Amino acid sequence: MKIKRFEDIKGWQEGRVLTMMVYKVSNVEKFARDYGLRDQTRRAATSVMANIAEGFDSQSDVEFIRFLSYARRSASEVQSHLYVALDQKYITQKQFDEIYQKAVEAKNLISGFIRYLGKK
Repeated sequence: MKIKRFEDIKGWQEGRVLTMMVYKVSNVEKFARDYGLRDQTRRAATSVMANIAEGFDSQSDVEFIRFLSYARRSASEVQSHLYVALDQKYITQKQFDEIYQKAVEAKNLISGFIRYLGKK
């Protein structure tokens, strides 16, 4: 399948799902009132999507790979913030596991795309 728009990129699609999951859990009770953690976690999640989109319009594969790397790191940042949310009992272990795994899936897809672009 030819990628014509950034929305066609599987890593972006997983990043979108990750973002929806983060917003859903961070809208609830204590998490919603911890403005710092809530906002940082949301920014990290949306950054996955945004960096892929921004990189898509790069002038070179090298530059695109740089933005994909930022996206992958943002997914790792989400994972780190999830530990804080879990430790503070803002989310359940099940929610943690589901969102953490979604971040893993996004990172794996982004990493695969980086490898593909690096071989072109």
